[in-house]
Amino acid sequence: MASTADIKNGIVINIDGQLWSVIEFQHVKPGKGGAFVRTKLKNVTTGKTVDRTYNAGAKIDITNVDRRDYQYLYQDGADFVFMDTSDYDQITIPGPIVGDAANFMLENQNVTVALHEGSPLYVELPASVVLEITYTEPGLQGDRSTGGTKPATVQTGYQIQVPLFLETGTKVRVDTRTGDYLGRVND
Repeated sequence: MASTADIKNGIVINIDGQLWSVIEFQHVKPGKGGAFVRTKLKNVTTGKTVDRTYNAGAKIDITNVDRRDYQYLYQDGADFVFMDTSDYDQITIPGPIVGDAANFMLENQNVTVALHEGSPLYVELPASVVLEITYTEPGLQGDRSTGGTKPATVQTGYQIQVPLFLETGTKVRVDTRTGDYLGRVND
């Protein structure tokens, strides 16, 4: 058993049989009363986020989560097939576990898969990825009713908002956490 002094961003703790990842934490020492640790936790299976406060020195159960590099190979129905880059073993991960990461994954892309006791918990992508626009309407000069953006479909089938000057075939950088357009990529 660890104590609240061991809390760091990214660690996974076990609370009542459920795994929670620490998104952020803050050690607070008020002028009056005992110190405490304020945390923001995310459930690794459901994605639910909660705030939880611990008294300083309270015991917590830190869970060992193995993060490994995998390569995304292909989609098989609703499931996704990945290959371990170290030993070339393939695993199939159900769509709900992959979640929104599926919107930004291209075949042969390297990702990080978090495993607990051999079962996958979630898939981590880089902060941004480069995707090609496969379809977008031509931008009309002077059309500013939409704030200077238009919808565009990228090669994964996901739709993002891009500036009016971008055309089909342009490569763009997309934030994998929010799905926002970050910029054009020059080849």
